Amino acid sequence: MSIVTPSAWLVDASVYIFRAWHSLPDDFSDADGHPVNAVHGFARFLLELLERQRPAHIAVAFDVALDSSFRNDIYPAYKANRDPAPDSLKRQFAHCIAFSRALGLTTLADPRYEADDLIGASVHRLREHGLRSVIISADKDLSQLLGSDDEQWDYARNQRWGHGEVKARYGVHAHQMADFLGLAGDATDNIPGVPGIGSKTAAALLAHFDSLDALLQRVEEVPYLRLRGASQMAQRLRDHGEQALLSRRLATIACDAPLPDAFGMAQRGSHIPELGALLDQLRFGPMTRRRIHALAD
Repeated sequence: MSIVTPSAWLVDASVYIFRAWHSLPDDFSDADGHPVNAVHGFARFLLELLERQRPAHIAVAFDVALDSSFRNDIYPAYKANRDPAPDSLKRQFAHCIAFSRALGLTTLADPRYEADDLIGASVHRLREHGLRSVIISADKDLSQLLGSDDEQWDYARNQRWGHGEVKARYGVHAHQMADFLGLAGDATDNIPGVPGIGSKTAAALLAHFDSLDALLQRVEEVPYLRLRGASQMAQRLRDHGEQALLSRRLATIACDAPLPDAFGMAQRGSHIPELGALLDQLRFGPMTRRRIHALAD
């Protein structure tokens, strides 16, 4: 009889806040008249997850290091291609953080580390306590964290994959994901990669050399590979090898991000007294309130 490893659920909150921000009308407003459509959408997602899964261990990670991440020190252009978040969205992010905390959930946010880093540190801490991680996010970067017992879940599309399915999904193994992004770059985060090397070429190179370090050390072998434009590719790697290493550093999740001291040991608590005042401020209706109180019973 197989032993089932207990699971901990790690939620990448920003994905679901942005989805609600873009998909729900802004006619939801709080007691002061400010829009709260993203808060209501995020709350629906979070309550549904709690109702369906009833997790004993759950943490919700938020991105507050929008322009103050340690990666901006390394590479000032990191995420510089994104428009600044409007004040309305920043206000709603703060409400979402407050809502998660008021539900008694472990809530992670740090001005220097992104949600990916907080999730990465969580995965490692949880393993120390004998827990497998279920990462709730569609972000491909997070697949680099998957160990043999872990799982990633794109909740909106209801797609799940583990360590063994990463290659079929992205063309590289989980341990190669940061190297892959170092080569191919990531336009979403303004990570440059190597000019002229796309995802298919990056995957082919890593299939042959296994790692970015080995590729750069053996770059003289590249012209002999059965790849279109292999000679030009080798020259690009010579010219932009340092940029590839920088890009990998930007794409590597920092698993030493700070966590609460008791993280990984405490179970999910019930909602706290401040929840009522917050629900009044956000103008949540009676049905949502009943759902919240049912979770606490």
